[in-house]
Amino acid sequence: MGSETSHNPSPSPGSLESVPSRLPVLPLRDVVIYPYMIFPVLVGRESSLRAVTDAVERDKTIFLVAQKNSVTEEPGVEDVYREGTIARIIQVLKLPNGLMKILVDGVVQAHVERFVPNPKYLEAEVQIHVPPATLDAELDALLRHTSSLFAEYVHLNRNVPSEVLVAFENTREPLRRVYYIAANILQSVDVKQRILQLMSIREQLHELIRILNSENDVLKIEKEIDTKVHDNIAKSQRKFFIQEQIRILQDELGDEDTSPELVKLREDIRKAKMPKGVEEKALEEFNKLKKTPPMSPESTVIRGYLDWMLSVPWHKRTRDNLRVDHVKTILDEDHFGLEKPKERILEHIAVLNLVREMKGQILCFVGPPGVGKTSLAKSIARALGRPLVRISLGGVRDEAEIRGHRRTYIGSMPGKIIQSMRRAGVINPLMLLDEVDKMSMDFRGDPSAALLEVLDPEQNVAFNDHYLDVDYDLSHVMFITTANIRYAIPLPLQDRMEIIELPGYLHHDKVEIARRHIIPKQLKEHGLEEKHVEIKDSAIAKIIADYTREAGVRNLEREIASVCRKVAREMVTARQGKNKKSKSARAPGTITVDAERVEKYLGVPRFRNRKKSTEHRIGSVTGLAWTSVGGDILSVDVSVMRGHDKLTLTGQLGDVMKESAQAALSYLRSHARPLGLSPTFFKGQEIHIHLPEGAIPKDGPSAGITMAMAMYSAVSGRAARSDVAMTGEITLRGEVLSIGGLNEKLLAAQRSGITTVLLPQENMKDLSEIPEKVKEGLKLIPISRIEEALPHVFDKQRSRNSRNAKA
Repeated sequence: MGSETSHNPSPSPGSLESVPSRLPVLPLRDVVIYPYMIFPVLVGRESSLRAVTDAVERDKTIFLVAQKNSVTEEPGVEDVYREGTIARIIQVLKLPNGLMKILVDGVVQAHVERFVPNPKYLEAEVQIHVPPATLDAELDALLRHTSSLFAEYVHLNRNVPSEVLVAFENTREPLRRVYYIAANILQSVDVKQRILQLMSIREQLHELIRILNSENDVLKIEKEIDTKVHDNIAKSQRKFFIQEQIRILQDELGDEDTSPELVKLREDIRKAKMPKGVEEKALEEFNKLKKTPPMSPESTVIRGYLDWMLSVPWHKRTRDNLRVDHVKTILDEDHFGLEKPKERILEHIAVLNLVREMKGQILCFVGPPGVGKTSLAKSIARALGRPLVRISLGGVRDEAEIRGHRRTYIGSMPGKIIQSMRRAGVINPLMLLDEVDKMSMDFRGDPSAALLEVLDPEQNVAFNDHYLDVDYDLSHVMFITTANIRYAIPLPLQDRMEIIELPGYLHHDKVEIARRHIIPKQLKEHGLEEKHVEIKDSAIAKIIADYTREAGVRNLEREIASVCRKVAREMVTARQGKNKKSKSARAPGTITVDAERVEKYLGVPRFRNRKKSTEHRIGSVTGLAWTSVGGDILSVDVSVMRGHDKLTLTGQLGDVMKESAQAALSYLRSHARPLGLSPTFFKGQEIHIHLPEGAIPKDGPSAGITMAMAMYSAVSGRAARSDVAMTGEITLRGEVLSIGGLNEKLLAAQRSGITTVLLPQENMKDLSEIPEKVKEGLKLIPISRIEEALPHVFDKQRSRNSRNAKA
């Protein structure tokens, strides 16, 4: 559809009378044609082609209306505006592709009275409307105001040619001026259609004034923006030109005119004893800084980079204290127990005495919270005389936290590794990477993958931080990492570290730790003197057993602190009471804290320790379990009742424990005769196994032997001894396999009054590593098959319940 428009003379009243009232309707896309306009129209729709053909055959008159939506392919009566322009078809040109190009001449404004049904094309009866244009003072004022606004619009809008204004000045008729302005405003169809919907020339002028005012305001803002952009570009070009002149002048002058600050910076770079490649990089950046204006943002970025390069240590190191006896003394002072970690550290110190430099020593302490992983690392640093820098990796999920951000980003800085080296100030600190199992990953990268380079002795000699962008040697750093759960550490990371397990403290360990470390520390913090407060071992044992349930000693320390606060209040209250009675206050007496006083201070015990049953019962056998807070005894209860050959398991058992119960039942059924059971004992019976404290989830294979003995007791009717406990994994062949957590399990048996413990034969070799205190009072019997346990679990007499024995 063409864009050129021209205007013809006004139609005479006689020519309007010859216009028929019923006309073909031609819908137009994205254009509004006004009277006095000559406009080319491209016709392509079948219905539109038929409408044009009929109009040419009649009297070449057609009614032009705009579509409400330009995407409508076949518009109906609801898809077009009812107001439009009656036009005459001046010229018709048929194109080779079946389209038709017509030249129309707008005659007069009109609106649809009604649409006439016509299957071929839209047809309507139209009513001509010529707005009265009597020229008076008001109309003249409106015309002048509109004309001035239109002239301003043409000057502001670069898309409207200035020739439009020349043609407008030559037009005198008010109505023609209105349509000319409306035709040359670049606006949407619905805005331009509004002119045809108004029936008064004054209303049309008011609408044009509103449109032109709005357009002119927008165009003025656009012009202001263009001016500002142009000014900024010119200013930037001028600034660049001046900077280039300054640079050339500085090159001519050489270093004579360098500021004292830059001279000092260059001296610092040379004194830093950087490696050759790093120093060259630093001097290159320094030369850039010299040629960059001080007020430039680039100058700040380069200066910040050089400050980091100078603040990171390149050669300074501490001298290690490698006396083995000194290190052992400090480790024993700070920590009770933890023999394996201490032994490994002392081995490391001994090797350092021989080789002076040892690579590849990256230790990972794994254990429950509160067992002393972080404090052990602090003690190692103190013993060696190295500064300790700690990096907490809990919740880190961005690779840039480790490697840093590149300098292209605003506010970029090195990663935590380089920041920690700057904090340490030496090239050989002890770097503690805390909570290495708590890292996660997201769209920003995987920080554990970035740590692979840090913790690999073959790679960390040339660690590359994104910010510094130079190789940094981390091989002199002693890395120690900590974690709570081993399987949460990524396997490639585990492969680069030596894992040292720190098990939970046993009962007597906690008593010693409380006596040696916690109580003196808490007495000092609460302003108490040891001569005034005596905390007995029975009080410590009660706090451990009844008020804490943990592998470490953090809650124990809190409870002892609570006891110290109660004692402090009691002492101060007693002292103030004496002051009221007598002016001379005597020193307070000693307060002894025993088990009874602990319950008075701390209230009702929060936990209870399960004790063994005092009577032998059928279908009830005691097992031993390992938990994250130590060992415990586990009671397995079995009932046999009439039913449909079914095994029921309750007590929140995990899949492994359920499979152990199934394996135990299968063994008893397949070996019923040798075990003295009826081969049909399961027929028509339901066996129910329950492990008490159903709210606590339980899992693991070590209860297999216990469930086998409990089922045997229930089926045979023989009562199991209550002073015997057992642990061991079983197979379908009746073998008893080794288990873990033996130390904690034996301690639980001792604490609960058990006298005899059945252990897998394979675990007997582990007894040499278990302290004598734990084995004291226990009869340890090794077994390798299920049937070997029967004489120790059951008394020699036969069943009292013959009915169950024959079931």
